[in-house]
Amino acid sequence: MSSLLQGVNLYLIGMMGAGKTTVGHILAKQLGYGFVDTDNIIAQAAKKSINEIFAAEGEEGFRQIESDVLAQVCAHTKLTVATGGGIVLRRENWSYLHHGLIVWLDVPVDLLYARLAEDTTRPLLQDPDPQGKLRSLLEARTPLYSQADLRISVKAEETPEQIADKVIQAIPSVLKKQEAGENN
Repeated sequence: MSSLLQGVNLYLIGMMGAGKTTVGHILAKQLGYGFVDTDNIIAQAAKKSINEIFAAEGEEGFRQIESDVLAQVCAHTKLTVATGGGIVLRRENWSYLHHGLIVWLDVPVDLLYARLAEDTTRPLLQDPDPQGKLRSLLEARTPLYSQADLRISVKAEETPEQIADKVIQAIPSVLKKQEAGENN
């Protein structure tokens, strides 16, 4: 499979709690790729948590740092990259994402909420109605997420390994489409 990808990065997009980091680690191992989580890079570089960055810089400041990190990451090859849920909000980020294969892990709101209910580290969920907030974020972002090369629908009973397998199985169909488009 990695020879089919020819070193092209795999970018995982989707909502917080979609499993991008967990599935990304598995995909990286299966592909013989490196693994990068943009939120981890941001936190390490800033020497602050994502919550602290949001508090100090606001969402706009965080999004700028996120774009800067993505620009640096896309200069590399053979990476599986777990991105932050809001990375799709900035148009400039799409130019970076399109350097690779974009995979949307599409997870229903109820499952996202179940996964995130105990997580106090998510700044956008510091809301009186976190489930409603998740729903509104997903509704706003779905048109952007749907621009991904691959949409992988995730079900509650699926393990991260099964989701990674679904991604691996779907990659050839997208690469064939891209090759056909280039030959026209």
